[in-house]
Amino acid sequence: MGWFYLIIAAIFEVGWPLGFKLSGLHPEKFWTYISLASLSMLLSGVFLYFAQKEIPVSTAYIIWTGIGAIGTFLLGICCFGDSASVMRMFFTLLILVGIVGLEITSK
Repeated sequence: MGWFYLIIAAIFEVGWPLGFKLSGLHPEKFWTYISLASLSMLLSGVFLYFAQKEIPVSTAYIIWTGIGAIGTFLLGICCFGDSASVMRMFFTLLILVGIVGLEITSK
């Protein structure tokens, strides 16, 4: 169940930068998006807390932040026109390799 909680936490980790971005793009809905970002932060932290009951803190934290970073990166490319250069993709792939490597070597 810890891994399920960790994945949910990482999904909510992507939600708060999205809320910040949308609040800047739509100032008329600033408080709505900031509220959603805040709720996403809270839920991300709560699910990370539950995940860490079963997964070592170092593993859980690195995977949580890594998935959050990669998810936000992909969201930026797909939804906001962020650069998808080869070098940006390469360095994002290094984050993913680090996450997988951490999990493989922790057993």
